[in-house]
Formats: sequence, C-alpha cells, structure tokens
Amino acid sequence: MAILRPFAALRPPRDKAAGVCAVPYDVVSADEAKALAAGNPLSFLHVSRPEIDLPQGTDPFSEAVYLKAAENFQRLRRAAPLTLEETPSLYVYRLRRGDHVQAGVAGCCSVDEYDAGVIRKHERTRQDKEDDRTRHMLALRSQTGPVFMTYRDRPAIDEVVRGAMRGEPLYDVKAPDGVEHALWRMDPGPVRRLTELFAEVPSLYIADGHHRAASASRARARLREQGEKGGEADHVLSVVFPAGQLRILPYNRVVKDLHGMTPRELLSRLSSRFTVTEGADPSPARRGTVSLYLDGAWHGVDLGPAAGRGAAAGDTSGLDVSVLQEEVLSGMLGIRDVRTDKRIDFVGGSRGTAELRRLVDSGRAAAAFSMHPVSLDDLMAVSDAGGVMPPKSTWFDPKLRDGFLCHMI
Repeated sequence: MAILRPFAALRPPRDKAAGVCAVPYDVVSADEAKALAAGNPLSFLHVSRPEIDLPQGTDPFSEAVYLKAAENFQRLRRAAPLTLEETPSLYVYRLRRGDHVQAGVAGCCSVDEYDAGVIRKHERTRQDKEDDRTRHMLALRSQTGPVFMTYRDRPAIDEVVRGAMRGEPLYDVKAPDGVEHALWRMDPGPVRRLTELFAEVPSLYIADGHHRAASASRARARLREQGEKGGEADHVLSVVFPAGQLRILPYNRVVKDLHGMTPRELLSRLSSRFTVTEGADPSPARRGTVSLYLDGAWHGVDLGPAAGRGAAAGDTSGLDVSVLQEEVLSGMLGIRDVRTDKRIDFVGGSRGTAELRRLVDSGRAAAAFSMHPVSLDDLMAVSDAGGVMPPKSTWFDPKLRDGFLCHMI
C-alpha cells in the first residue's frame, strides 16, 4: 500500500507567496541562486542556498552554512510571515507550462515505505549530496522542498483532485520562467477519500528528488539515535502526480574536449561504428538516435540495434544513454564515470538545443549530444526490477518550487 498522510503545512500568506517561492536548490549554481535572490529578502533561496549570504568562497558544506540556513529560516518565518496550519490537510498542486498541465497531491509519504522499497527509486544518490540535505533538514527541523513522485494512473484519484480544484486556490503564481503554480487546500472529506484511495496504490515512484528522500530517511535515523521516535520525521514531504500527466524531457550531454581528437577524427571514429548523417535535426525524432553538435554543424548518429530497445524487463543496456555512454563517451572520449568526470556536463531539456549550440560555439564545450527522452514506462520498469537508471537519464519539467509548503519535523 502507499501511505499518503495529511500534514500541518508551514506556508506563506497569499500576497507573499510569489516572493517566497523559489526554484529547487539543486537546479541552480550558487551564482545563479544569488542573482535570482538579489533584492528579494523573502526568496526561499536564502534558506535553501544560504551560502549566497556568506562571503564569496565559503565552503558550501561548512557548519557556517547550516547555521545561516537556520538563521535565515527563522527570519523568513517572522518576515513573511510563514504560518503553521492548525489542522493537517492535503493540497492539490497544479503546474502549467503552455499547453501542458499536471495536477498532483501534496502530502507526506512514509519513510518506512521508502526504506522498504514500496517507494521505488531509479537513481543512485551521492554521499556528499545526501550529507548536505540531511544536515540542512536537521538544522531547520524541516523538510523545505518536496519529493516529486508518481504512480500509475487511477481515475478515482483524478476525480477527487478535479473536485478540489473547483474552489479558489490558496496560491496562483506565475513564476519568472513562465510556469504557473496553483495550490488548493483540501477539505476533510476529500482528504479522507484520497487517503483511502492511495492505500490501494501498490507502489509510488520517485521521479525527482532522490537525495531529498534519502536525506529524510537519514535525518529520521539520526533523530531516533537521539531518542526521538514516532514524530513527523517518520514522513517525507512529497507531491504525487499520475504518470499519464507527466512530461520527461531529454537530459543532454556536453563534453569539454575531444580526448585529443580533432572534430574530423571523432566523426570518422563514429562513422566506423554507427551510421552518421549530416544536417540532422537538433532534437532526435526517435529513440535509438542522438544528435551531435560539433564544429558548427548538427550530425545524426544512429546508435544501431543495441539502442532503442528501452528498458525491457528492467535491463538498462538498451537505453540510448547507456549505449552512448558505453560506446562513445567511455569508448571514444575516455569519460568513464559521468558522476565524477569534470570533462562532461549535463543540460536539462527545458533549456533547449539552442543552449547546447551556444555552449559549443562559445568554446565552453567541444561537442554536445542531444538525446531523445527516456519514457516513463522505462523508468517504472527499471524501478520495478530494483534496477538503477544511468546517471542523468531523466529531466522532469516543469519543476516544483520550494517555499510554498514546508513540513516541520
């Protein structure tokens, strides 16, 4: 069963929500966060990325950063002010970007179910990122950003969610990136009904926020070691969306050098292994192909029969990202571990292929690979099999924002 539990949210007043809410902590650099928060003392980035308020060059994992996070959180609670709801509830969180709309339920999921695998994962986490968010949660005694989860569609849940959106929303904010964020607080009757309906869902899947979920588990374990048991830390703040409404964009790759080759030599090596065409569309039309931007031109690369199979039975070797990594990034460019190699970087699909071209044309990268997006069926197949997707396989868009709802632990 999937536990979805109402909670007492800490949240801003309606007239301050637009100023408080902010992009997730992990989609911007410190410099980008500082620029976004400039001139706005209410921005939640002062809480999620507190190093922006410390001297340039401060170690982002130093004790001073977590002390600053706690200080900024308390200041924001007074200044906004952030108010703690008197009674627990669930919330509908609707995202709209252009013609794309998705509506999920914000509540708390079970850390026990995360630990037991009822909440399924598709990514490995990094120790340093887990350490960071665990320390952040414990410093604030709050989960300040939700885990983005999904489940296989249930029409009965959709019906309750649609009913909740007929009233006036608590918030209806259009963010600077054009995404519209609207939230509704649910009445007790629909809350009870949704709790019952989610209890019939066999599994939830983490779409985005693996480090937040892992850190919630670790923070709970730390509190138990200190003698605290049975509290709010047993649950993790989440927004749960039906899979049929979600949109996965490609997670593209840029490499900083060609491992001693010239562009012509790289194309020659690629042509000896794959079918390469000139003048390709920057966005691959089907899986099993990638588009390469190199030396001012786009080239299509057909990865052959090894690619395009998807993740049948949870086997990730047929994913485009896997074939590209094995045959090209590792085999030709010497990039063995994309999680640690500084010669590769990743660009979320929401930035478009123009960003790939800009990076190469500016000299900041030597080549860019534009990917076809992974499917949600592939993600679920891998998760159900207990497998792991290759690093940086999925980019969900639009993103949730931090600061609308906090869960005190």
